[in-house]
Amino acid sequence: MKPPLPPVLEVARLRIAREGKVILKGIDWTVRAGEHWVLLGPNGSGKSSLLAALTGYFAPTSGRVTVLGETFGRSDWRELRRRIGLAGPSIAAMVQPAEPALHVVAGGVDGVINLWRRPPAAVLARARTMLRRLKVGALASRPYGHLSQGERQRVLIARALIGQPALLILDEPCAGLDPAARADFLALLQRLPTLAKRTSIVLVTHHVEEITPIFSHALLLRGGTVLTSGPIGRSLTSGSLSRLFDHPVRLTRS
Repeated sequence: MKPPLPPVLEVARLRIAREGKVILKGIDWTVRAGEHWVLLGPNGSGKSSLLAALTGYFAPTSGRVTVLGETFGRSDWRELRRRIGLAGPSIAAMVQPAEPALHVVAGGVDGVINLWRRPPAAVLARARTMLRRLKVGALASRPYGHLSQGERQRVLIARALIGQPALLILDEPCAGLDPAARADFLALLQRLPTLAKRTSIVLVTHHVEEITPIFSHALLLRGGTVLTSGPIGRSLTSGSLSRLFDHPVRLTRS
């Protein structure tokens, strides 16, 4: 009998404090293979700090963050980061406008942004394949700065997926998209589990209407603590959303 696989992500008693201010306290969260999560919370709830801790850019004050059985602080952080694909504004802000889309994606293999030399042919071939899967193969040679916001999002997701991560984090991917581009992106989001079959997905958003049927679980973060978490039918309700945003909310599903 095979031993059970370790969780994709395990956060235990995570606490982060900076300059005397507690940002996160007592966070427990486990993501298992095959689960896709939504991370919801108002501004100032600690979402950005939690993402920084998950990707090794924010050292916990106490507690631990474990990816596939390897713990940040005990294992090589650079290797652990490669197991987590991230697409969001923090990555987008670092990409030079002149960088070709193909090179943006190729840099994801080693977690590099703005390549200073031409990648190996095998890496470029993988990057072209990933761009085609994301329906932007024709943009391979186009400078990143010449892409629309929706095209940039697809390129960044291709970059995040090229390393075959165990976990893909999409940090407010619909921000800045017009209604048509947003609808197009949500259709892509629904297809992601078939494009990356071994990758669990975490969507960070403020908007419940962006939660497509692929998502199985939700984590609601408020004031640096977990308000509720678990299967989406139980954790995402009118009552929990009302408490999360401190405002009456009525949730409907369609």
